[in-house]
Amino acid sequence: MAALVRPHDTRMIAGVCAGLARRFGTRPATMRVIFVVSCLLPGPQFLLYLALWILLPNAQRQPSW
Repeated sequence: MAALVRPHDTRMIAGVCAGLARRFGTRPATMRVIFVVSCLLPGPQFLLYLALWILLPNAQRQPSW
C-alpha cells in the first residue's frame, strides 16, 4: 500500500481524494464521486475532508531535471 500523502500530480483542490485513492488502489475520480455522494448523507464528511487537508502531508516533489 502507498503512503497516505496528498500527491501533486492528480490533485484537484487539496489532494485528499487523490491521496485516499492512491492509498486504497482506486482511481481518483472514483474516490471523488464517493465523497460527493457521501456528502448527501448526514454526517461530518466535509469536516473530515478539512481535517485530512490539514493533517495529511504533501508528497515530496521529484526534481524535473
